[in-house]
Amino acid sequence: MYRILKREELVPNIHLLKLESSHIPLKASPGQFIIVRADEKGERIPLTLADWDADEGSLTTIFMTVGTSTQKLALLNSGDTIPTLVGPLGLPSQSENFGTVLLVGGCYGIASIFPLAQQLKKKGNRVIIIIEARSKNLIYWEERLKEVSERLVVVTRDGSYGYSGHVPDNLKKILEEEKVSRVVVNGCTFLMMITSETTRPVNIKTIVNLNPIMIDGTGMCGVCRVQVNGNTKFACVDGPEFDGHQVDWNVLLARRHTYIQEEINSLSFWECEKYG
Repeated sequence: MYRILKREELVPNIHLLKLESSHIPLKASPGQFIIVRADEKGERIPLTLADWDADEGSLTTIFMTVGTSTQKLALLNSGDTIPTLVGPLGLPSQSENFGTVLLVGGCYGIASIFPLAQQLKKKGNRVIIIIEARSKNLIYWEERLKEVSERLVVVTRDGSYGYSGHVPDNLKKILEEEKVSRVVVNGCTFLMMITSETTRPVNIKTIVNLNPIMIDGTGMCGVCRVQVNGNTKFACVDGPEFDGHQVDWNVLLARRHTYIQEEINSLSFWECEKYG
């Protein structure tokens, strides 16, 4: 069993989960993920690493409450345990001196870009960050991201804080002002898709951290397969990062919708069983 050191709701529906681990922080790199189970009857779900501390023996991930498994995780507290913690999984992010790198994060992806920003800055890159949320009350880790970037742009879709609108409009302005060598985006599938389509006409390399359904995380089950440049890839072992201009977004979106009804049924059954 693996002990929870901290569980905190950062903003509505977004939770921080800090877990005790002696081995994962020794090997972890930006872009990689872990797989956890909330309880013995739960499903295995992938969560991107947001931070880790080898001296403390801890790792941190951020998740959004959506279905049964994340609802279960959101009810856990310090001192509780989970039965499964596997990682680090996936290939690390490419990290070298590219010049100016623009990182885009939304929802849980706001935290997921933190370790990469930290590493890119150490490699001598000029790091620019855009974080996006529906409203001001959903923005978090702003101060942490300021520390690892030369420029931080906050976008809210309702205009309650920072710049108003969606990422593409503000992204276009930054690309006109800055000589960006690479864009990396982490967040929901729609955010990664529209960011990739915005950078495609100007031919700026854009890396996305894909989030398909996943089970074992080692390439055995094949559930996380995606189409990239016309070829089938497994997000868990070939990724999770891919060139956003080569991803078949229609296939990815369709596959992510495959089990929606089953997920709704699962959550409804669990809520009835727990609260009914």
